[in-house]
Amino acid sequence: MKSSESSDEGARPYHHGDLRNALVDAAATLAEEGGPDAVTIRATARAVGVTPTATYRHFANQSDLLHAAKHEAMDRLTATILELLAAETPAPHPAEAAVQRLAAAGRGYVHFALAQPGLFRTAFCRPATDDGHPTEELSQILAEAPPYAFLTTALDDLVDAGWLAPELRPDAETAAWSTVHGLSVLFVDGPYRHVPVPERDRLINVTLGMVVRGLSGGPASDAPLNAE
Repeated sequence: MKSSESSDEGARPYHHGDLRNALVDAAATLAEEGGPDAVTIRATARAVGVTPTATYRHFANQSDLLHAAKHEAMDRLTATILELLAAETPAPHPAEAAVQRLAAAGRGYVHFALAQPGLFRTAFCRPATDDGHPTEELSQILAEAPPYAFLTTALDDLVDAGWLAPELRPDAETAAWSTVHGLSVLFVDGPYRHVPVPERDRLINVTLGMVVRGLSGGPASDAPLNAE
């Protein structure tokens, strides 16, 4: 008789006592390959080599599992942004350094969407309850979205450095984030899907420059944006 904890079909070894993390990793892999719709209890259990019953011991339902995959995808997006931030040589002037961080975060965001479209879609999906209502309120979504935290810090730094006028600071995150997210969606699911790489990179730089110009009131060409 087989234990409910394991199954021969498609089995992958996992460390005893770490089944939940193994399931999250498997769900993230499914999301990477097929987006949020690919994350199901049965497929995740099969990928790890356990029964659906074992999976339900860690996740109440498919929405709960998708929520975990969503957070894993967001963590990987954050890691990509941090890698680009770490690769930057800080500009000497505080205002230029803050703009540089803002641009690097935006570029990391778009690069992640291009490299991992399935995870990108999953990071911003809305898991729903059985009655179809979203499980998260806006305040919770923002609190759990590191890109929002990056924007908040960078924009506060721009105010401190005298680049961004204090009266323009409220809700500036929404304008900057929606612009970069919108460009990412155009590349992943929209009419920019087949834009050649040189043109794509130009559009990224133009968009980031427009964000900076909107914040500073100066020409986009004045912004220290490094194309990489």
